[in-house]
Amino acid sequence: MEIHDPQQSLYAGEIVYVIYRNPHTQNVANIQEAAVVRNPEEPEQLALFLYETYYPLTEEIAVYRSEAEAEQAYADHFGGSDLQW
Repeated sequence: MEIHDPQQSLYAGEIVYVIYRNPHTQNVANIQEAAVVRNPEEPEQLALFLYETYYPLTEEIAVYRSEAEAEQAYADHFGGSDLQW
C-alpha cells in the first residue's frame, strides 16, 4: 500500500474507503465508503463526508482508493477477514 498526501492526491468528487471506529464502542471498526468534498468551513481544503459529517482530510486519516485495499489494511491491523458491515 502506498501512502499519499491526501490534499495532493485526492480530488473533490472521488469515492474512497476508510476504516471507521464506532465512537460508542471502541472495539468495533468497519470499512466505510466516504466522499471527498470541499471543506465547507475552509473551501480551499478537502474533507471526507461520512455519516452526514465533514471530517478534515489530513494525513492522520488512512484513506484507501479501493475497497480491496481497505480490506487488506483492516485484516493487517485487526487480524482476520471477518468484516462487520
